[in-house]
Amino acid sequence: QVQLVESGGGLVQAGGSLRLSCAASGLPFSSYTMGWFRQALGKEREFVTAILWTGDDTYYADSVKGRFTISRDNAKNTLYLQMNSLKPEDTGVYYCAAEHGSWYREPVEYDYWGQGTRVTVSS
Repeated sequence: QVQLVESGGGLVQAGGSLRLSCAASGLPFSSYTMGWFRQALGKEREFVTAILWTGDDTYYADSVKGRFTISRDNAKNTLYLQMNSLKPEDTGVYYCAAEHGSWYREPVEYDYWGQGTRVTVSS
């Protein structure tokens, strides 16, 4: 049974940092492209960042470039999202997702999803 479990969300002041984790099980983690999406209240789910299964290519939404860093530890079957210089507009539920291939930007391309972890950035 495939399971993705996010953790690390919380309340943080603007300018602060958070580190999200996504623990994966039930799938060959190293063969999957992994992505982070977020959804703010009243808005559509949006792409944040992704890392290809090779670990060599990463992609970021323009809104988070220079502030967020995606990484993966295949030995631990874990995906990470380091978020620095957080802004109120970063507030939302962050979802981890897995895709068996090299697609990365659209939610429909992903095969598995976690339950999400909430991030709230206060001003």
